[in-house]
Amino acid sequence: MQDKEITIYDLAEKLNISAATVSRGLKDHPAINKKTKKKIMDLAAELGYRSNKFASNLRKQKTHTIGVIVPRLNSLFMSSVISGIEKAVNTAGYNLIISQSFEKEAKEKTNATTMFNSRVDGLIVSLAADTRDFSHFDTFIKKNIPLIFFDRVAEDIQCTKVLIDNFKAGYQATAHLIEQGCKEILHVTGNITRNVYRDRFKGYKKALADAGIPYDPDLFITNELTEQEMQTAMADVLQRDKLPDGLFITNDSSAAFILTILKDAGVKVPEDMAVVGFNNDLISRVTEPAISTINYPGNEMGENIARILINHLDGEADLSFTSTVILNSELIIRASSQRKK
Repeated sequence: MQDKEITIYDLAEKLNISAATVSRGLKDHPAINKKTKKKIMDLAAELGYRSNKFASNLRKQKTHTIGVIVPRLNSLFMSSVISGIEKAVNTAGYNLIISQSFEKEAKEKTNATTMFNSRVDGLIVSLAADTRDFSHFDTFIKKNIPLIFFDRVAEDIQCTKVLIDNFKAGYQATAHLIEQGCKEILHVTGNITRNVYRDRFKGYKKALADAGIPYDPDLFITNELTEQEMQTAMADVLQRDKLPDGLFITNDSSAAFILTILKDAGVKVPEDMAVVGFNNDLISRVTEPAISTINYPGNEMGENIARILINHLDGEADLSFTSTVILNSELIIRASSQRKK
């Protein structure tokens, strides 16, 4: 464990160059050649150097700032989680730095470096869709900076994780459609390398198996759940000789957009195709018909995450005793899937 703060003078001494050269190299100054810059950056990462943006807090070793990295800020679910985090954090006298990865690993890495250099006391993360390498979190772990993942988690990193039972949620959504008489259930979801989508997919397949319905890969679509990709996917589905009679899609915004596509195509919901979404976003309650969904308590999740982290930072609890927190979720049945009264 390394308690001493690494300075540019430490880096300069180890590299046998001047502190001024180190400073310029860290700032990507054009006067410093690429080879020297790489040596400086590599050593800085290895030793856990952080730029001194908060000199007044350096002596106290605490900034009362918490970092949050999410895939997208325009997600209603993510917004509700952040709202819950901010409520608890502000009450406790902490501030937030919020950033989004735009679903890209490279941006997530940049955000993590920014958070580290901003000397956050703790970091809260929901992973980007394409993140495969988690080395950008190593500096936090080495420095004993608490790290909490939520929703989309890094399963191989030993730290606190907060999520719902996505397998159970996927099973419940699919089983409900089967109970309504659906036998050809289309499942549309995100990148299944992420735990949330993978586990919902597993729940979907298990519900089919338990009902004696063979899994059909033609009834499984994975994409980024954007409007453009929904348009493309449904254009293909609507051209098929036999339409699915059920749809389980893991995003309420996408489910609402698909309702408009089905309506324009003359497909009646739920008579021709019963639909279940996910998250219980506001939009699921105002569509016609209202969308059946899985209630994913974002605000409650945010407050839980913040309390766990703040209790640790304030010395009232130890994160080492908190591994995985599973929050309750539930199926909410509305008109979009209700065939049997």
